[in-house]
Amino acid sequence: MKAIRFHAHGGPDVLRYEDVNEPIAGPGEAVVRVRACALNHLDLWQRRGIERVRIPFPHISGADVAGEVVSAPGGEYGVGRRVMLQPGLSCGRCAACLDGRDNECPSYDVLGYRSDGGYAEYVKVPVQNLIAISDAIGFVEAAAFPLAFLTAWHMLITRAKLRAGEDVLVIGAGSGVGQAAIQIAWRHGARVFATAGSDDKLAKARQLGAYEVVNHTTQDVPAQIKEFTGGRGVDVVVEHVGTATWGRSLKCLARAGRLVTCGATTGHDAQVDLRFLFGRQLSLLGSYMGRKGELLRAAQFFFAGELRSVVDQTYPLAEAAEAQRRLESRQHFGKIVLVA
Repeated sequence: MKAIRFHAHGGPDVLRYEDVNEPIAGPGEAVVRVRACALNHLDLWQRRGIERVRIPFPHISGADVAGEVVSAPGGEYGVGRRVMLQPGLSCGRCAACLDGRDNECPSYDVLGYRSDGGYAEYVKVPVQNLIAISDAIGFVEAAAFPLAFLTAWHMLITRAKLRAGEDVLVIGAGSGVGQAAIQIAWRHGARVFATAGSDDKLAKARQLGAYEVVNHTTQDVPAQIKEFTGGRGVDVVVEHVGTATWGRSLKCLARAGRLVTCGATTGHDAQVDLRFLFGRQLSLLGSYMGRKGELLRAAQFFFAGELRSVVDQTYPLAEAAEAQRRLESRQHFGKIVLVA
């Protein structure tokens, strides 16, 4: 089969389109013919190199996959079944897994992180990671859904415990998590504010459900949010950018507000004035991926057309390097998807 692999860390040029042996399904596993694979920032970090993390070489990235089952020995999924994949990998046997908290499994991994992922014509996964999709769901749209919406759902619903009528600020509306968070918050009855760096992205954020928007390159975000909320601030901030936005995000919170974060695309150094933290009774919440049960609940909205994948652009598998360059440029709105 053809796959995109890298044999050493570096820039997009280290990605090679080459022949690789097809995976073989063992007990409890399935092989899926990849029709579409969406990009994530994790793919960039892997390629560049992650501090204190050893990536096996040569490596195939890709956590967000949709395609057709070609082999699932003894399973309920027949050959040709259309599926999208749950991107989280867990043991299924530990206390956390058995309690439905699979993203807290001691051996938890993400497809394509330390295992081979979906930048290939075929990928092997545990059978429990298959989620059937109907013929009405396109492969590109299905691949663009799981990781972003699972992450945003876990952040808002499970960690921040969002309630109808609350105010939510989504930082970076153009990202996968950003566009998903806007939709999920709006669907759960929140008033949503969002930031982005261009008028085009701000307009698209409004179309997804943002009530008011702020250009974070030309406007004072905390000042604008205070104006929108009558000086109060928001109940929840969805943060995934890190160092560049951390201080401003904290200033946007109302008293007893919650900031929930899942990433640090601009750096992991962040400062907190503890007097501000305890004086305003703020909550800082870390969030990592999400549970399969949460993805299945979010998928019900997706299948019903109440949540939708936002696709920025598609590229052939062979052009993965160019696709990653677009992701690095931050000019995209929504997901970038490889088509195999």
